[in-house]
Amino acid sequence: MGVSLKDVAQRAGVSIKTVSNVVNNYQHVTPAMRAKVQKAIDELGYRPNLTARHLRKGRTGIIALAVPEFGNPYFAELAGAVIDAAARHDYTVLVDHTAGLREKELLVSQGFRSHVIDGLILSPIHLETEDLMARTETAPLVLLGEREYEAPYEHIAIDNVGAARAAVRHLVAQGNRRIAFLGSRTGQERQPAHLRLRGWREELAAAGITPDESLVVVTDGYGREDGAAGMAQLLDREDRPDAVFAYNDLIAIGAMRTVTERGLRIPDDIAVVGFDDIEESRYTTTTLTTIAPDKEAIARLAVDSLVEQLSGEPFAEPRRPRPGYRLVVRESTTSGPDSGHTEDL
Repeated sequence: MGVSLKDVAQRAGVSIKTVSNVVNNYQHVTPAMRAKVQKAIDELGYRPNLTARHLRKGRTGIIALAVPEFGNPYFAELAGAVIDAAARHDYTVLVDHTAGLREKELLVSQGFRSHVIDGLILSPIHLETEDLMARTETAPLVLLGEREYEAPYEHIAIDNVGAARAAVRHLVAQGNRRIAFLGSRTGQERQPAHLRLRGWREELAAAGITPDESLVVVTDGYGREDGAAGMAQLLDREDRPDAVFAYNDLIAIGAMRTVTERGLRIPDDIAVVGFDDIEESRYTTTTLTTIAPDKEAIARLAVDSLVEQLSGEPFAEPRRPRPGYRLVVRESTTSGPDSGHTEDL
C-alpha cells in the first residue's frame, strides 16, 4: 500500500493540510515547516498522486505530441526533449505518428483523442491555414515546424531562412560557388523546404552569385535514400556542384554516401552541409557540418505555451517565438582548424 498524506503528517507531527500545502508548493509555509515536512516525505518515500491532482482540475495530465516521421532521428530527439519539458510540469506525453498524411493530421488536429489529452503539440506537413481555421476542438494547440500559417495558434520554429543563409554563407566562405540545394519539393509553395530554399537563394544573391535553379534537386522524401538518389542526379551532370546544402541531415548523409561511392572526396571535391544536428551527424565517417536548432528550447516553449493556456492565461494574439540555432562546423566542409567549432546565430 502506498504512502499517504496522512502517513507523512503523522511522521512530521503536522496536519494533513500542512503536508498538502508543502506538496503543492504554497507560498505561506515557513521554511522551517517546509523542511520538516520534506524530511518526512523523503524518509517515507511519498510520491504525489499526479492523476488525482490533474483530475481535481478537470484535466487528464496528458498532452500529445504528433510528429510526421518516427524514422527521422530529429523527431525522436525532439520527442525526448518534449517529454523532459512536460515532466517539469507533471505532465505525461502521448506521442502520435501522422506519417505526414493530411488525413491523419486533420484527425489529430480535430481532437479525436480529446477525451484523453489536455492539449496538442503538432508538427504538420500538409495542413493548410483553412484546415486550422475550421478547427472546432477547444483543447490548446501549439504548432511546430517550417510551415507558415495565418491561424490563431502559437507557432514555434527557428528562423529557417536565416539558418539556411548561415549554412550557404559558410560554404561560400570556404570558396564554394556552385552550391546545390538538395531536398526541394514540388507542389505548393508553402510546403516544407521552401523557407530553406529561399535562404539558399537569398544568400547566394547576397554573395554576388546568381542562383542556378538547375542545381535545385527535388526529392520524393526526406530520408537517406532520397539524398543518395538526388546526389546521383547532380553527379551525373557534366557541370557538377562543388558543394551541397541539404534540407536535412538524413538527405545530407545519403548524399555523402553517393559522393564517396563515386570516388570523390569530402570536402575537397564536394562540401556538404545538413540541417537538424541529429546524433548520427557526429558519427558519420566524415562528420557532418550542420545547422543545430535548439531542440530543448523548442520543446520548452511548446510545453510552456500549452501549460499557460491550460491555466487560463489569455494572450491577445498568437505568438511566434523564435528559438535559437547554431552552425556546427565539422569535417564535411573543412578539415582545417575550424572543424569542430560552433557558431551561435
